[in-house]
Amino acid sequence: MTATHPLAHSTAATAVRRPPALGEHLATVTQLVPPGERREPVPVASVQGTLALDLGVVPPSPRTPDLQVVPGNGSAEHLEVQAWAARFAQATVEVLGGDRPLAQLLRWTSARVYADLERRVRILGRAAPAPQRRRTVRPQVRSVHVFRPGPDSAEVSVHVRHGHRSRALAARLERREGRWRCVALQLG
Repeated sequence: MTATHPLAHSTAATAVRRPPALGEHLATVTQLVPPGERREPVPVASVQGTLALDLGVVPPSPRTPDLQVVPGNGSAEHLEVQAWAARFAQATVEVLGGDRPLAQLLRWTSARVYADLERRVRILGRAAPAPQRRRTVRPQVRSVHVFRPGPDSAEVSVHVRHGHRSRALAARLERREGRWRCVALQLG
């Protein structure tokens, strides 16, 4: 009794192809066209792992939008939010750098943001003890951009310089009970 491959058909034109042995070709291509149907030419692409990469066709570059400087709102309230956001961002990077206790941010953050910062401080504390971190260059807030979608909310993007490296910080601020609080924080 002979065993046949499950994909083998009784027709002699269809042959079972097996992966190449070592030392032969790196990949094989099997055409899956039912007998009697017309084969259409298929462009050949370089194979890299399991993804086909066609290096022959160069797609056009996406159109780059023209950037425009949007003038800031010079109102006293806008400047107040910008100054508060700069102080908050500086305090946040000092907490993450080990120069300031996390408890100082408790009043100015939501419970979710505070818990995330606490988790980050614990992870950083395991990676390098505070005395070792203090010997490094301290981060500095370089610029703060504020967008006010509503009178009691602000979205802030901050450029933080840490030695020769730059990082980004984004925050959502909301005014609750007469004071600003950070309700969402993203560190990049």
